[in-house]
Amino acid sequence: MARKKVDISIPDLSGTRAVVTGASDGMGLGIATRLARAGAQVIMPVRNLRKGDTAMAKIVQAVPGADVSLRDLDLSSLASVAALGETLRDEGAPIHILINNAGVMTPPERQETADGLELQFGSNHLGHFALVAHLLPLLKEGRARVTSQISVAANQNSINWDDLNWERSYNGARAYSQSKIAFGLFGLELDRRSRANGWGISSNLSHPGVAPTNLLAARPELGRSRETPRRRLIRKLSERGILFGTVETAGMPALTAATDPAAKPGALYGPSGPGHLGGAPAEQRLYSRLRGAEDAKRIWDVSERLAGVEFPAS
Repeated sequence: MARKKVDISIPDLSGTRAVVTGASDGMGLGIATRLARAGAQVIMPVRNLRKGDTAMAKIVQAVPGADVSLRDLDLSSLASVAALGETLRDEGAPIHILINNAGVMTPPERQETADGLELQFGSNHLGHFALVAHLLPLLKEGRARVTSQISVAANQNSINWDDLNWERSYNGARAYSQSKIAFGLFGLELDRRSRANGWGISSNLSHPGVAPTNLLAARPELGRSRETPRRRLIRKLSERGILFGTVETAGMPALTAATDPAAKPGALYGPSGPGHLGGAPAEQRLYSRLRGAEDAKRIWDVSERLAGVEFPAS
């Protein structure tokens, strides 16, 4: 089946500094490449510098003269997050775009971050939460747009308030949903607090739909030696242009949310096809689990405590 061509236009981003987490491969690499092609200076914080070097070389090959560079970041270590914040603050350049894209998904067995937190909650949500806190002065200076990448999983399950760290029992899929619900609530609360306190930051959400990204690929460090059967099915259907998106189209909602002048603060952008699984990016209705302002305040307060950071009142 022939796949309908999906693409978006991105405005000229010359003079713009963009930070993209999870840009060393897959969807994140595609996002970083499109930003560089639009003229942005792209910062790629990566955990694996060798993979980062390979990714950077691919961007420069695709976009000769691209202004792209690496920084160290392990989102599963709050010390590493703080160190990146210090590095970028020392550089002193305002940040205009932050795309919180990196993530890990469904380790078969419970794993912990360097700080003793359940890996998905600690990396997908708390690592990014702390990163925004550490970069806040630069984001305020750049009147930044912050786009946080959630998932269709944020429309499933719930936050396990009685056991956020999944210490009493562990379910990988439910823990993944929790991390993305919490992350989505944070992204929306960030926009509310920015407006209330005059930070000048706008914050919105995106999700990639469903595509054969690397989240469910073989990840030995997560205890997964081969791609999951689910990813194999997604890959085969995607190759045939059936229902699901591609790695390239999966990054387009985040690019739209982060760069389109018409993209709204506090909104969610995802694929517009059937079930929001694939297709061209568009605004869509907020998931029910993300609509509770009290839940957002609650997760914000808990996250400040767990991440050891504090956002200013103004």
